[in-house]
Amino acid sequence: MAGAAERPLSPHLQIYRPMLTMMMSIVHRITGVALYFGTALLVIWLLAAASSGQAFSTVNGLYGSWLGLLVLVGYSWALIHHALGGIRHFVWDTGAGFGPGPRELFAKLTIGGSVVLTVILWVVIWLVKG
Repeated sequence: MAGAAERPLSPHLQIYRPMLTMMMSIVHRITGVALYFGTALLVIWLLAAASSGQAFSTVNGLYGSWLGLLVLVGYSWALIHHALGGIRHFVWDTGAGFGPGPRELFAKLTIGGSVVLTVILWVVIWLVKG
C-alpha cells in the first residue's frame, strides 16, 4: 500500500522500562512452570515409596544430596512465591490494591514473604529432622 503509515510495533521488554510489578509478573509465570517440574519430583518420590524400599532409598539419597536439597529449597520457594502471587492476584480481583503504592507494596511483600517463609520452612524441617 503506497503512502500507508507505518504501524507501531507492539510494546515489549525493549520498549518498556522494567518495573518491579512487571518483573513480578514474569517471575510468577516462571515459578508456575517450575512447579510442574517440582511436582514431577514429588511424583517420582511417591512412586519410589510405593514400589520398593531400594527405590525409596535411592530417591531419598538423591534428594538428600546437596544438589537435591538445593532443588527442593528452590521448589519450595517457587511454591510459596507463586502462592503469595496468587493471593496478590486474588486481592486485585476484588478491585483493591491497584494504586501505585499498594502495587509496589504487594510486590515487595511477595518477594520478602516468599524468602522469609521459605527460610522458616527449612529451619523447621532441619529442626524436626535433626
